[in-house]
Amino acid sequence: MAQKEKVVHGALCKCQYGTTPDKLAVLTHKKWYANDKEGREKLLATHKDIGIPFQNKTFGSCKKMNNNPCVPSITKWEGYYEKEKYDPPGGYVLVEDCKATCAVAGMACIEIIKSGQIGQPTKKNMENADDELQAQVNPLVNMKQMNQKDPYEHLNIN
Repeated sequence: MAQKEKVVHGALCKCQYGTTPDKLAVLTHKKWYANDKEGREKLLATHKDIGIPFQNKTFGSCKKMNNNPCVPSITKWEGYYEKEKYDPPGGYVLVEDCKATCAVAGMACIEIIKSGQIGQPTKKNMENADDELQAQVNPLVNMKQMNQKDPYEHLNIN
């Protein structure tokens, strides 16, 4: 799997015939997580996440249905990583370039815009950061100060 991100609960998907993206909702298991230190939010998506696995259950209006409301129905996923299988649900992990077939709109019309994974630097990442490189890439961020306690933390400002 050459540098492809695994897809997790909350990944942003869109249909080429719809007007609005929707977030993927993993409902096939409650066991396998990625990019989630606490193991509570980012369930891994697999090719078994079919039917209507979306939070809002729509991509807005559907051009295939004369701009009537979209009701997606995933019949299969393509391009999943077949070397990584999770049981349950007995599914292969979805990766960022997977496409889904919709019973209404047809072959490979649904794509993943964002995998749902979010980079979360750790204290060790901050300690190991190259100061000179970071000054060029992030000129407004002092990496060494990132690990210091916030002097205003006691104020509880929201």
